[in-house]
Amino acid sequence: MTDYAELAALGVATVHEAAGRTGIVDLPLTRVVPGSRAAGPARTALCAPGDNTMVHALVAHARPGDVLVLTSAEPAPVAFVGDLLATQARAQGVAAVLVDGAVRDLDELADLGLPIWTRFVRAQGATKGEVGKLDVPVVVGGVEIRPGDLVVMDGDGAVVVPTDRVEAVLSAARERADKETAVRPRYRDGELSYDLQGLRALVEG
Repeated sequence: MTDYAELAALGVATVHEAAGRTGIVDLPLTRVVPGSRAAGPARTALCAPGDNTMVHALVAHARPGDVLVLTSAEPAPVAFVGDLLATQARAQGVAAVLVDGAVRDLDELADLGLPIWTRFVRAQGATKGEVGKLDVPVVVGGVEIRPGDLVVMDGDGAVVVPTDRVEAVLSAARERADKETAVRPRYRDGELSYDLQGLRALVEG
C-alpha cells in the first residue's frame, strides 16, 4: 500500500528527481495554506470554461485521501473554489486540491486548512449549468494527469507520477533522501559539494 504521508514528507523536489526529473506541473502555483504538504491519488474534473458545475460533482463523489485536480479546456482566472466548496471537500476527507483556474475567499481558505494550490487568485465567480467530465485524463502545466496518478505538492509546486511508477519512484526517493541525510552533516562541518561530487576536478583539472 502506497504511503502517501511519506511521499508528502519527501516532497516535490525529491520525488521529481527520483522520477527521472519528470512530472513537474509547470505553472506558477500559489500555496494557499502556508507550510502545507500533500500527496495522494488524482481525481480529475474537466470543466466547461468558466463553469464549476463539475467541481461540485467531483466533491460530491470524492473519497478520503483524494487529490482533486480541477481544470478546463481554457483555464482562466475564474474562481472554481471558494470557502463553501472547500468546506465540503474537507468534510469529505479530501487530501488536497490542485486548481488550474482560480480560487477566492483566500483568507477563509487559509484558515480552513485544506491544502490547496492554485494558478490564480481572483474574486470573479464561476457560472454553473454546463456539464463537463469527471475522472478523465487532463493536462495541467504540460503534464498529463490520469485518475489515480500520484500528485505531490509542497512549497515547490506540484509533481505527478503515473500510477504504474509510484512504488518504484517511492523507493528511489527514499534512497535519495537517505543519501542527503547522510551527507548533510558533512556540509555543516564545512565540506563542499564542489569537492565531494568531483566538480573541482572537473572544473579546475
